[in-house]
Amino acid sequence: MPDQLLVLIAAAWGAAAGALLPRPAYRLSVEPEDPWRSARPDGRPLRGWLGPRPGPRPLLLAALTAAVCALLAAATGTRPELAAWLLLAPPAVLLATVDFAVHRLPDVLTYPLAALALLTLGGAAVLPESGGSWTGALLGALALGGGYLLLLLAYPKGMGFGDVKLALGLGAALGWYGWGVLFLGAFAGVLFNSLYALVLVVARRAGRKTEIPFGPFMILGAYTGVLLGALAA
Repeated sequence: MPDQLLVLIAAAWGAAAGALLPRPAYRLSVEPEDPWRSARPDGRPLRGWLGPRPGPRPLLLAALTAAVCALLAAATGTRPELAAWLLLAPPAVLLATVDFAVHRLPDVLTYPLAALALLTLGGAAVLPESGGSWTGALLGALALGGGYLLLLLAYPKGMGFGDVKLALGLGAALGWYGWGVLFLGAFAGVLFNSLYALVLVVARRAGRKTEIPFGPFMILGAYTGVLLGALAA
């Protein structure tokens, strides 16, 4: 399949999947002690989990997911792990959206993300011309999840347990391409978070006590690592 066609197909998949994310983002963006939203702002029942959110239909999530999938396809090519990356991209975008909104990484998303990563990469590993290792993915999940757990225990105010659970899925994706990519993706997440915080402080939109969600930057760092790993594989 020509590379351009592959990228176009991936972008179309991303746009279609991203168009279904606004409603779950709306329903899941609640405080930890609150139940998931089941009604529209006007009180009318909200049925189903996929689709546009109540009100206008935003194009941002569709465009963002399309761009993510297109870049993944361009970097990975026709190697079998591309299917895993394209399936993991929409829930990752959804997790980042929810965490930005309410500083929360719901279990209903983090655990399935980890399971989906290991399952799909396991399938890719048995196919010819795969660019990584399922053993590496498993060890990456354990290593990054364990590392974040140690950080949480050492400094509970610095992150939440949701970040630890998110690290399982991201570690699997990064570990697929090896330890170097795992370390790069983990470091990139911390770097992006720090740069974002610095920009907010310089712009006087945040102070020392301002809480900044870490999950979106973990995801962005992992995405960066996977792209570089795919290009190098």
